[in-house]
Amino acid sequence: MLDTVDQANKTPDKVQPFAELGLRSEEYENIKDILGRRPTSSELAMYSVMWSEHCSYKSSKIHLKQFGEKKVNSPALLVGIGENAGVVDIGKGWAVTFKVESHNHPSFVEPYQGAATGVGGIVRDILTMGARPVAIMDPLRFGKAEAPDTQRLLPGVVAGIGGYGNCLGLPNIGGEIFFDESYAGNPLVNALCVGVMKHEDIKLAKATGAGNLVVLFGAKTGGDGIGGVSVLASESFGDSSKPVKRPSVQVGDPFAEKVLIECCLEIFAQDLVVGIQDLGGAGLSCATSELASAGTGGMDIQLEKVPLRDASLTPEEILMSESQERMCAIVEPANINKFLAICKKWEVTATVIGEVTSGERLKITFNGELIVDVPPRTVAHDGPVYQRPISKPDYLNNLVEVNNLPKITNESELINSIIKLISSPNIADKTWVTSQYDKYVQGNTILAYGQDSGMVRVDEESNLGIAISTDCNSRLVYLHPYRGIQQAVAESCRNIAVSGARPLALTNCLNYGSPEDPGVMWQFEQSVTGLADIALALGLPVTGGNVSFYNQTGKQAILPTPVIGTLGVISDVSTRTSSNFKNPGDLIVVIGETDSNFSGSEWASLHGQLGNEVTVVNYEVLKNEIEFLLAMQGLVSSAHDISNGGLITSLIESSIPNKLGAKLDLTQINSNLAAALFAETSGRTLVSLNPNNLTQLEKLADKFNQKIYAIGKIQKDSFASTHTNLESEVNIQIEQLFEPYKNGLTKIFAVDSK
Repeated sequence: MLDTVDQANKTPDKVQPFAELGLRSEEYENIKDILGRRPTSSELAMYSVMWSEHCSYKSSKIHLKQFGEKKVNSPALLVGIGENAGVVDIGKGWAVTFKVESHNHPSFVEPYQGAATGVGGIVRDILTMGARPVAIMDPLRFGKAEAPDTQRLLPGVVAGIGGYGNCLGLPNIGGEIFFDESYAGNPLVNALCVGVMKHEDIKLAKATGAGNLVVLFGAKTGGDGIGGVSVLASESFGDSSKPVKRPSVQVGDPFAEKVLIECCLEIFAQDLVVGIQDLGGAGLSCATSELASAGTGGMDIQLEKVPLRDASLTPEEILMSESQERMCAIVEPANINKFLAICKKWEVTATVIGEVTSGERLKITFNGELIVDVPPRTVAHDGPVYQRPISKPDYLNNLVEVNNLPKITNESELINSIIKLISSPNIADKTWVTSQYDKYVQGNTILAYGQDSGMVRVDEESNLGIAISTDCNSRLVYLHPYRGIQQAVAESCRNIAVSGARPLALTNCLNYGSPEDPGVMWQFEQSVTGLADIALALGLPVTGGNVSFYNQTGKQAILPTPVIGTLGVISDVSTRTSSNFKNPGDLIVVIGETDSNFSGSEWASLHGQLGNEVTVVNYEVLKNEIEFLLAMQGLVSSAHDISNGGLITSLIESSIPNKLGAKLDLTQINSNLAAALFAETSGRTLVSLNPNNLTQLEKLADKFNQKIYAIGKIQKDSFASTHTNLESEVNIQIEQLFEPYKNGLTKIFAVDSK
């Protein structure tokens, strides 16, 4: 029986399954106070998904407001936090929109579809801003590589990302794969998309103009993904004697999305929409309430007009279905025929399901019966806000410094130590994964996997381009959330600058455990504060982001993982600098000093240790470093950030593409050979250059107060190294290192690296 507003008024004491839908009793009472009655089952469904942690940010809002209080007044910022994605000006009339979001829990349940629809969702967020999506990236985290759970998850996730992105014709230009036991049972599948547009093409998610039409277009609505953002079980509604199991994970169709993208871009080109929103988390509940809330009036919706793939869906299920490849647009009546004609041309289903009103209510009917009558802002934007208890975790009192690491004194110890590191899952070559992604489609990819950042050309006439990097050492965030997230920002900016692009803006995906754990909330609060502070200091606006809580298995939370995405701009992509060694005889130079702190490093982790110390980021030093990296462009042949795995990893990664080696004297880097090779001291870059350019580089280093160390030369065939810790010079044939590096991960997953 249909639960109407009239029925709700007549049956105030009807028992409703609010707890099963993830609502607390006080939240349910709040809904009744807002409405002045009990909610209908459709209204309850809407509030339950829109007031979920995923949609309402009820535990994080109070901390995220720092981004407004410490606002960066950047002239580049065109659209900031609050829309589907931020937009920044990159010059020459071009604008870029970018964002990263999580699809963690769906990817654990169904790896392929969870990851695939994560890509689809973030692409539509970018599309709704009026932009053409031009590239994607995928920061990933899994449990231990050898674990059966990881063996199940990783291949499916990778196949889903590749399957969906490749079909869309979007190059996948970067990301990360990191393994740690804390992610067992709770992988992190984050997806980033970047899009480009002209300034005048920016679109916003708002419903304005009484009489304007609400159009649902794209795929038909099915029973997949119902309650994907909450704890909804579909049998909570309707006839409980006939439960219908619905899949909680969305099922994607990339070919339908590709057609939808082209359809939308033609609609945008003819300026046929007043506002637009994609249907992602919370489906139609989200799209209608957010469009109405951000607009100037109300909205009337006729739910029976929604095209369905499954005629058995109840009104509640229609409202909450997260079926993919759907959009909701606000169109003036004078433009509706043109709009529908374009949809017909692309064979995209489009249906007028309602109109914008001059009132202040979102009203939804089903076959003439009123089933929803709510103030839209109470659904979309004025949900509960919690000041969760916060306390510093006890584990921080038990941290100890890294000690008793193996000493390296001879050739055997050196070779074995290097191989141990570079063949470990977190350091070993990821080509067998990235080869499943198309990184060159569209023909504008300049840099991709294997480089510090991904880079794409935006304008073929001027060669204007953008660079993107994602970074986070979650171990450092665990040790010190404030400093750890700032180290992530510093590394991400460095990855942009070494390629020749200037950092311009930040986005984030904040992945944490349960907000009901005071220790987790302390990690979160400290991280957000750290991000807001460094963004303000660097003048880089945080354009938007995503919060993902409840990433834990039982009481075991993941390492706090705030993935930072940095956008940079480069005026001419032909001047970019890659990380690859190119010329035998070129000098090899390390920029920055190397300390002996192994905290949070891969070398320490391989010996069962974590450490206790995270270096403070000095904002002025970092700004000088970025300016130096940009100023040195044209003097250096290659540039590569030194981070995960330390100097030896950067050396191997720079050497492999052209099968070059190096003759090195590592004594001046650090008196401890292990530190010289494996420490992950931040603020360092590995460069190669013609010896004739060294004097100019030294002058620039003096200008920007940077330390540089010429440690050797590029050579063919082998690595030769001397150090005071070594009994004699050690020579290593390049294949002795290249093969373990290339096969370290493929052996674990039993795949062919070739």
